Amino acid sequence: SAIRRVLRRSGATELTLFGYCMGGTMAAMYAALFPDPPLKHLILLTTPIDFPPEQTGNLGLWTNPRVFDPDRLVDALGNIPGPLIDTAMRMLKPVPNYLGTPIMMWDRLLRGKPMETWLAMNKWVNDGIPFPGAAFRQLLHLYQRNTLTQGTFTLRGQRVELANITCAVLNIAGTKDHIVPIAQTQATLRLIASGDKEALVLEAGHVGMLTGAEAKRELWPQLRRWLGPRSR
Repeated sequence: SAIRRVLRRSGATELTLFGYCMGGTMAAMYAALFPDPPLKHLILLTTPIDFPPEQTGNLGLWTNPRVFDPDRLVDALGNIPGPLIDTAMRMLKPVPNYLGTPIMMWDRLLRGKPMETWLAMNKWVNDGIPFPGAAFRQLLHLYQRNTLTQGTFTLRGQRVELANITCAVLNIAGTKDHIVPIAQTQATLRLIASGDKEALVLEAGHVGMLTGAEAKRELWPQLRRWLGPRSR
């Protein structure tokens, strides 16, 4: 319904799906279930697709089914509070996240540097909303059972088979990404059936590749290079 509304309001007949992190995982699921036009391009930015324990780092360790039961958490809380999700993400790199951020703030203040970028990024990072409980259960199936790569993950009663994806695909990963290691993204191009597919690896982290100087130098020019000729 969202796709139909976007096309109707824009007057376009085709569209590009651009998914970041788990948004990319969801975009890939959509592309697998609805591979035909109007979908023309799929861009996946730091998108986890493969979830074997040896590739998921601390997130895989913390969500191991032997020690973590998502059903009990959802039954107790309903939607998962944003601060709880935020704490887990921060603990992946606790020193930079809990000490580096205020140090950077004071450094910019004492040097008289503009604060607009820092304030915008700080608000974005700390503005997490509750995670829907039912979606959280399904997300944990990926970490605990790796169902997406096995073709056993279902949505709306349908199996999500990545081999159904036939549109042009750009799969982007970062060498410094501590949330979605490159290994989690590498299965994507192997599993999809697209004839036009490309992998792009940037020297950047999970957030840095999307915003700031790294994004201006690397990500956005690369996206223009890839998307421009395919949008004519």
